[in-house]
Amino acid sequence: MDLKSNEPFWLVKNGLLASYPSLHHDEVCDVLIVGGGITGTLIAHQCIQDGYNTLLIDKREICNGSTSATTSMLQYEIDRPLHELSELIGKDGAVASYRACCKAIDDLGRIAKKIKSDAGFRQKKSLYYAAWKKDVNKLKKEFEARKEAGFKVAWMEAEDIRHQYGILGAHGGILSQEGGSVDAFRLAHEILQYNARKGLRIYDKTELTGVDYKRGFNLCTTATGTTIKAKRVVYCTGYEVANVIPEKFVDLLSTFAIVSEVNEEMYRQYNDILIWNTAAPYLYMRTTDDGRFLIGGEDEEFQDPPRRDALIGVKEQRLLRAFHRIFPDKEFCLDFTWAGTFGETKDGLPYIGEHQNFKNSYFVCGFGGNGITFSVTGMGMVSNWLQSKEHPLSMYFKFGR
Repeated sequence: MDLKSNEPFWLVKNGLLASYPSLHHDEVCDVLIVGGGITGTLIAHQCIQDGYNTLLIDKREICNGSTSATTSMLQYEIDRPLHELSELIGKDGAVASYRACCKAIDDLGRIAKKIKSDAGFRQKKSLYYAAWKKDVNKLKKEFEARKEAGFKVAWMEAEDIRHQYGILGAHGGILSQEGGSVDAFRLAHEILQYNARKGLRIYDKTELTGVDYKRGFNLCTTATGTTIKAKRVVYCTGYEVANVIPEKFVDLLSTFAIVSEVNEEMYRQYNDILIWNTAAPYLYMRTTDDGRFLIGGEDEEFQDPPRRDALIGVKEQRLLRAFHRIFPDKEFCLDFTWAGTFGETKDGLPYIGEHQNFKNSYFVCGFGGNGITFSVTGMGMVSNWLQSKEHPLSMYFKFGR
């Protein structure tokens, strides 16, 4: 599956940060991680920290799948509003899921500080505003649910949003203190390099082609003609897992994003906030660490890469028009446009856990708009699984729920 199109901004901005060999000899490890994007790198970081002999493979260049195309908005807010999620899975599970994402932003900040990252991690506020008047009552209900759950939120009237942030077309919104952004492509490379110095073995251009389930271990074969004997396998292949697991559990969508040239005025005004709205599909906006402005959305059901790519020009113009409706007095000099793939689940939650068809194996699939924070939560869940301990979120994130 082609998970991105054109060259995403992060890939062009950063270039080739590191190069890894393909695997041409047999290997033995405690934990084999399949997938070298931001999710796989976070899980590898946890496994090395826990003292496991760990090996990571990816069929592409490292981080060249969805991680190079992500807009890297770090949100505690799940695609399914808290009050709706409470009705679906119960209040306790919904609040716990939101709190886990909130904690994940802080945890990611600690990781970035520990490895002395240059990926521009920054904690920010988050503004979720009503794109239509009809959305106000529902958004106020969401505000009350978050406030009752103890999240740091404030209600903003339309005039306050217009005065403070210069946004036209907002009809009120929730201002949250929890949020953040990062260059996930660079951060993932930094995490891998940090852990490679601690013993992590990394191989790209090495595709997993088969698994023979043995008693107490899995014998994995690769397209390079080698085998990997692994006690445990952790799949961090993102949206491509839909090609592996037989039942349908995620809908694949394409999202589109544009990034401006460096704009110091926009950067100064919006560098400390994430912005998104209640439109369907919703728009999302943030600055980049090098002073640009990003706006994305215009999501479409994923069909195939050629059809998605054919839409890029149309989506680019729609996003530009959306920007100028919201900020009629601001300038946007277009510099990059791209599309990426993401997954949408019925409840907005990830799939993290074991699957009955895969022995000695675990999946970390951080679907949705806040997949990175789900992946940070997955670090603790994998750590518990490797120690045969139950995690409190397992029942909400499991397959077959």
